[in-house]
Parts: sequence; structure tokens; C-alpha cells
Amino acid sequence: MQSLLKKGVVVGAVALANLAYGQGTWPTKPITFVVPSAPGGSTDFIARQISDPLSKALGQAVIIENRPGGAGNIGAEVALRNGGDGYTFLVQYSGYHVGNPSLFPGKMRWNPERDYKGVAMLMRAPHVIVVGKAIPVSNLKELIAYGKKKPDGLSYASSGPGSIQHIAGEMFREKTKLPMTHVAYKGSAPAMTDVISGQVDVFITTPPTVMPHVQSGNVKVLAYTAPKRHPSLPNIPTSAEAGLPGYEVESWFALYAPAATPKPIIDKLSEEVRKVLESEQVRSTVNAQGAYAAYMNPAQLDAFTKKELAAWAEVIQTAKIKPE
Repeated sequence: MQSLLKKGVVVGAVALANLAYGQGTWPTKPITFVVPSAPGGSTDFIARQISDPLSKALGQAVIIENRPGGAGNIGAEVALRNGGDGYTFLVQYSGYHVGNPSLFPGKMRWNPERDYKGVAMLMRAPHVIVVGKAIPVSNLKELIAYGKKKPDGLSYASSGPGSIQHIAGEMFREKTKLPMTHVAYKGSAPAMTDVISGQVDVFITTPPTVMPHVQSGNVKVLAYTAPKRHPSLPNIPTSAEAGLPGYEVESWFALYAPAATPKPIIDKLSEEVRKVLESEQVRSTVNAQGAYAAYMNPAQLDAFTKKELAAWAEVIQTAKIKPE
């Protein structure tokens, strides 16, 4: 009875959303963007960059709801459970969306292809290799040499088991042959806190999480994990330039809707997001953080997601990465 009632509620909400859109009244109340990580990380950063201009464009508040934990699964479940009527969406991190299915086979209560539809790509960000100011190194070669001398090797942070930071750390361990210990957190911001304090040695993450701490002098950036340098980080060498060729890692961040969300609402929201991402203010702010504003429409994002699911499944299986 409860499942039927719940289904009836969802169907009724979708019918009302279709009616509201057909009458040209959507949105008629605030919209919620669920962020499956703690405030202060890159997912939270891009969500907040687009929320205010979207609020102005749509005439309704766009509220950010941070729901960290469970390697991103908690947030994805919350958005799915509360969504479908056009008022709840998921601002998603690639590691959770395309990595989790291979990390938690048979254990997830949501499916990225079945349960979610793409709305828009928001941001793409190669990673940076970061250490706290107390670590006695000034470049990547010195970090590797330092790690070889430490009895227990290096510790590295991530925003959770199976995150791309976790995968990036394991890829780094594999390429350098260093002994490394994974330390998982519930998001990038708390991980960054322990890097700054010296509780953990290395963090391989997206630049928006790091840049405020670089500017304050609390951390050192040793390399940018992309084929070429970023215009806003001209003094940061690529991994290849720093002595680790072939080490490239990129995360992306996108907006998804629960699958029951009416398509006209998805298309309308996607178009408004496109305008926001193409604005000079948002593009310059994102670029200043070492990332790139990058739009894809719903069809493009769905096709891209499918390819990424297959690509990251191969990476995870090859590296034999498992959640801890």
C-alpha cells in the first residue's frame, strides 16, 4: 500500500508539473539543487555559481541543499526520493555518478541511467597535486623522493571511497610505485583542512577546492593533471612537465533531473543554465579557479554519461579499486 501511495504521489506531482509548465507558470515555488558533498568543495562551488543567476532568470529561489556522505550515494538518493515534480535536481560530481556503479555493484539504491536524466554539463576540471606548506618539497620530483624516504610512504586524501580523488591517488601510487595510505573524508573541504594542518600529505583534487588556500599560502600546488597548463595557473607545470608523463585526471560536474521530471522543464532549465554558463561573470569566475565552464545539452550529457560509465568501469576494474 505504501509503495502504491508513494507511486501515486509521484505520478500526481509529475502531472501537476506538466500542467504548470503547460500553463506557462513553472516554476511556481523555490527549486532545490541537492549537492551530495559538504560545502566548500568543487561541486558546491559550481552549484553556488549558477544558483543566484538562475534564481533571477526563473523568478524563484534556487536553494542549495548539501547532503554529504555515503560516497555521494546519500545525496543522489535524496534528490531521487524528493524529485520528479520539477523542483528538485542533483548537482553531481563525476566520480559519484559514473564511478559508483562499478564500485558498489548491486548495492546502490539508484541507477545513473535509469533514474536520472541529464540537464546540463556545468564545469570540467583537471586536478592539481597539492601538499601542505609544512611538507618539505617544492616540486613533484621532490615529493616522490620524499615519499620513498618516509618509512610508511605518503598518505593521500579523498572526498570519499571511490571518488575520483581516490582513483587519482591509486593511479599516482601505481605510476610512482610509492607506498601510499588512503584517508577518506566526507567531501573535499574537510579533506583540505587536514592537508593544511599536516594530518595528511597529499591531495589530488580539482582547483576550485584548492585556490583560496594557495592564495593564503597554506598549500603548495606541484602539478596540473592535464596535457597543457591552465591560463589562470601559468606557473603550475603539467604532470608531464613536472616529471610524471601520462598522469592525467579530470573531473566534471553536471546537473541531473530525476527521470520522472517532465522533459519541457528539463529543456527550459537547461537553456537557462546555458545562458548562465556563457555569461562573462560565471566563465571568468570558474576560469580563475583553474577550471572551465562547459555546457552540454540534455541529449549530449546523456550520451556523454553513458560513455563515461564504460570508461570509468574499465579504469576501476584495471586498477582493482574497491571502496574501503
